[in-house]
Amino acid sequence: MGKSRRNRAKAGQRSDPIAKPAKPPSDPELAAIREKSILPVLKDLQSPEPKSRSAAAGAIANIIQDTRCRKLLLREKVVNILLTETLTDASLESRAAGWEILRVLTAEEEADFCIHLYRVDILTALQHACAKIAATLTSSNPSFSKTTKAEQSFVWSIAEALTEILSALALAQDEALDAVVRNEQIVRFLFTLITLDVTTAPVLNSALSCMITLSEDNQKFVEAILTNDSSKCYKQLITLKNSDGYKAVLACGVLHNVFSVVQWNDQSPGKDGACDAILVPTLSQTLKHTQLSGSIANGHGSTSPEEVLQLALEVLASIGTALRETLEQGSRGKKEGSVKGVDDTIDAMDADGEGDDDEELSDNDPAADDDEMDQDEMEADMDMVTGADDDEVNLEGIDDLPTLKELIQEAIPQLIKLSHNAANDETSTLIRGHAFTALNNIAWTVSCLDFTDGSNVAILQAWTPVAQMIWKETIAPVLASDTADVGLATILTSLSWAIARTLHGQSFLSGDEHKKFISLFHASQNFNPDQDDPFQSLGVKCVGVLGQLALAAPIELNREIGVFLLTVVKSLPEAPAADVIESLNQLFDIYGDENKEWDKEVFWKDNFLQHLEEVVPRVKAMVKTIDKRKITELRTRAEEANLNLSRFIKYKQTHRP
Repeated sequence: MGKSRRNRAKAGQRSDPIAKPAKPPSDPELAAIREKSILPVLKDLQSPEPKSRSAAAGAIANIIQDTRCRKLLLREKVVNILLTETLTDASLESRAAGWEILRVLTAEEEADFCIHLYRVDILTALQHACAKIAATLTSSNPSFSKTTKAEQSFVWSIAEALTEILSALALAQDEALDAVVRNEQIVRFLFTLITLDVTTAPVLNSALSCMITLSEDNQKFVEAILTNDSSKCYKQLITLKNSDGYKAVLACGVLHNVFSVVQWNDQSPGKDGACDAILVPTLSQTLKHTQLSGSIANGHGSTSPEEVLQLALEVLASIGTALRETLEQGSRGKKEGSVKGVDDTIDAMDADGEGDDDEELSDNDPAADDDEMDQDEMEADMDMVTGADDDEVNLEGIDDLPTLKELIQEAIPQLIKLSHNAANDETSTLIRGHAFTALNNIAWTVSCLDFTDGSNVAILQAWTPVAQMIWKETIAPVLASDTADVGLATILTSLSWAIARTLHGQSFLSGDEHKKFISLFHASQNFNPDQDDPFQSLGVKCVGVLGQLALAAPIELNREIGVFLLTVVKSLPEAPAADVIESLNQLFDIYGDENKEWDKEVFWKDNFLQHLEEVVPRVKAMVKTIDKRKITELRTRAEEANLNLSRFIKYKQTHRP
């Protein structure tokens, strides 16, 4: 692999763009900056005088943040000078400035710049620098603590720059990621940084952040963490997880990736019961104690509370999603047949359908339009869910699912509180959106359980009051605010769908929420659908939640929702195919059981069967308009809905009251 990288580097040099002098820019202002600031400092960077080289490297490190200067420096082949001269300079100060320049370039430029660095064999320079820094830090002769403050500062500056460049390379290209993970000296360098007591906070945080990137779905790197006895990396990660602040959240991020790769979960925990359950309390306490004001010292500026909260919320959201696989391993998940709501056999009409596939929430930036509820009222409500008097009753049945238990007991109360942030500034809006994302992922995981299975009764008992609280304290207030923010509406509707799937038979609506979702559906028709996945559109989510609300609704509300769903189907061919498919699936679920009171009072009294018979030709025509080669899933699910419609009609025809 190393040889092929060197070949690519030489091939690039044979085209010799570096040897050619760069042409001056046509813009007079840029030409003046080039003559006055860029060319002189580049000349000094290659000076035979060490002091001139060091001063020039420092000067470039200071001006590289400026976009115009950065682009001009790149035009003048500054990267080639750095790689061939500055990074190998005898002066530690020059090398520190050189790595800082590359750090800024990888941070500010697009991913293709990192790919270019990899192709010109930056990995060899990184390997050499990592080995040298690790040796310096662990040396006993002389001891690192005995070196001058200036030397120590340069070493930490290089170490932090190296970790950030490694992260950028790994994120830019899988090939670069694999090469980094296979490099033993780079891996040893990272482990050294997180296990040394003297590592500064900025460098420790940067190293942990790099390890999060390298450990995601990466068996080789995770095995290195778990089998590295000399540095005791895994043990140190556990220690950091038990601390506080940003480093604790970062350690949780690495450990979550480790647990996911080696499948240490509730069903098969690792050493000392290691699984995501041990991470949730740390993350929850971070949410509780981190305020969106002030800053935390961290190298190139500061780590803001926003960054700490965002990472904690992202890890919790990922834990919420990963929990689904754990539940499936325990055979607790729903058994989805090939037919949504209508099985190949007529007997399936007796079953309660659970809607369509669960949703993956994408990151959006919701606005905070709803009024902040009374704090005393909110705390009283949360005490009802998580108070000490109720803990034994609600949660004792899910001791075999410690991650779910911790999420319910520790994380969700904090997520609900964060969702109440009524500030309209960009930071508060971003954090609020991440809180909704975490709630959404947890709720969808629980909604995929088969609650007709007696083994899941305890989970339903523990989840029901929490789900009701989420609806009351997060969903209903935002719906009442009539928010015009599409991002917030999409997140909230997805969360509502998941919550409604678990509250069948429960009275949880606080008003006319169903009308809000109908209004949202109509508003969504003015938006361009998601071309990548039409089933993630706001319209589909509105249909999904309405269908689930109808399964727990009184007759009149059931009728209103049923008529709405029929209207969507009958609006073909104008209606989006995904909206129609989801509407049909929800109709099958709602009216598939003739024992439900709304079967006679709504389906038959309002002549739903005739309306469905009338749309059969339109549904068939819709299927034919979908290109199977371009939109495979949409065509497949359209064919499935068309087939189920025929079966459903035939079934209802033979089961008239």
